[in-house]
Amino acid sequence: MSLTSAARFECPYCMTINDIDVDETNDINQQQITDCQICCQPIEITIFEQMGELVIQAEREND
Repeated sequence: MSLTSAARFECPYCMTINDIDVDETNDINQQQITDCQICCQPIEITIFEQMGELVIQAEREND
């Protein structure tokens, strides 16, 4: 049994779809920095739950 769920988000720099594993117990309402898998730019990710669905907000780190 996996403790993470696969999710996707769009890079705010190059608009490429990136994959991320979300730990629904620990990652909800948390902010983290990850690099785009294609352009390597730093992305500020916020993961939250809305109406039972995971929502990933991805923004440029310096905005």
